[in-house]
Amino acid sequence: MSNAIISSGPRYDVAMSKPVRPAIGRFLGAAAKDVSRAFEEALTAAGGSLPMWLVLMTIKSRKVANQRELAEEVGIQGPTLTHHLNAMEERGLLTRHRDPANRRVHMVELTDTGEKLFAELAMAAAAFDRHLRRGIPDSEVELLRGLLERLRANVFPAD
Repeated sequence: MSNAIISSGPRYDVAMSKPVRPAIGRFLGAAAKDVSRAFEEALTAAGGSLPMWLVLMTIKSRKVANQRELAEEVGIQGPTLTHHLNAMEERGLLTRHRDPANRRVHMVELTDTGEKLFAELAMAAAAFDRHLRRGIPDSEVELLRGLLERLRANVFPAD
């Protein structure tokens, strides 16, 4: 008689308390961590960082105009964004000024130096993406994208 518990997910051997079939969440988490670390290294080599890239990309996309919207779009809290913006302003990458129509709102714009770094980081991000896709046909990339979307939907099901 087997001690394995069978379900739609990983099978666990009750006697050994370890999965007989690896859990996809663990593998996905490890892969995401490795890819994120490598992407961060690529951005650092190009003179930036992941938070800096996200801020520059969001400002450049013109989806947002003020600091509050920027924090929401990047997905970080206001104080954390302020820390990054202060550092980026010190490097001459962006400027902040109050909105004349609402003095409580800070507008954020890229400087020429910020535009230049954006272009360099965009090239580094594109090169990283090409490297990451190496040997994987577009059809499989799209399959992966669909599978990841389904996994995310399973984490946060629409009830």
